[in-house]
Amino acid sequence: MRNPLSWVSDYLYATDAQVRHIFGRSDTRRFITGTKAPVMLLPGVYESWQFMRHIAERLNADGHPVHVVHTLGFNIRSVPDGAKAAQRYLRENDLTDVRLVAHSKGGLIGKHMMVVDDREKRIDRMITINTPFAGSPYARFALGRTLREFHPSAATLTMLGKELEANRRITSLYSEADQYIPGGSPLQGAENVPLPFVGHFRVLAYPRVIDEVAKRM
Repeated sequence: MRNPLSWVSDYLYATDAQVRHIFGRSDTRRFITGTKAPVMLLPGVYESWQFMRHIAERLNADGHPVHVVHTLGFNIRSVPDGAKAAQRYLRENDLTDVRLVAHSKGGLIGKHMMVVDDREKRIDRMITINTPFAGSPYARFALGRTLREFHPSAATLTMLGKELEANRRITSLYSEADQYIPGGSPLQGAENVPLPFVGHFRVLAYPRVIDEVAKRM
């Protein structure tokens, strides 16, 4: 599985998602229907909701209203600021019993919401994919603030790492080889699900990954 074509495929998926966001249909109101527990999507850094569209379509088809936080944009603001924006959406739309479904940085935003922002207890659980809970060693080489936030000793990551109680409500799915998170995404006290896949992005479209998310709703 660890061959150049795997990595090429991963970046082609990311490119397609960005193109779809810029030139494609961006109206997500069609997803806000259903009678089951509501879902909030939390994409990763530099990502739009289009990276998670396959998951959104499946969960909505299963009966879950799926919510997109458009104010996150391409998710370049800090984790605490992103968490505030997402929590504001929950409050303004009076959503309860919410399932967070996140990718990469989105999982950090989701955990921040669970331990800091969600004072009204609107969030039930989170299922996240390829999240750098322990940071990434490559962040030390980043020139901008956005990526330096993933440094293993960064203040927000350190704070979140000490918050263990929320982990029991988190499922962490992660690829066996992730070019951005070489150490994987295991989280102490959480349900950890390693997957036999390569890459950071394309796994969001794999049927098995989507099934793993859906059965935890």
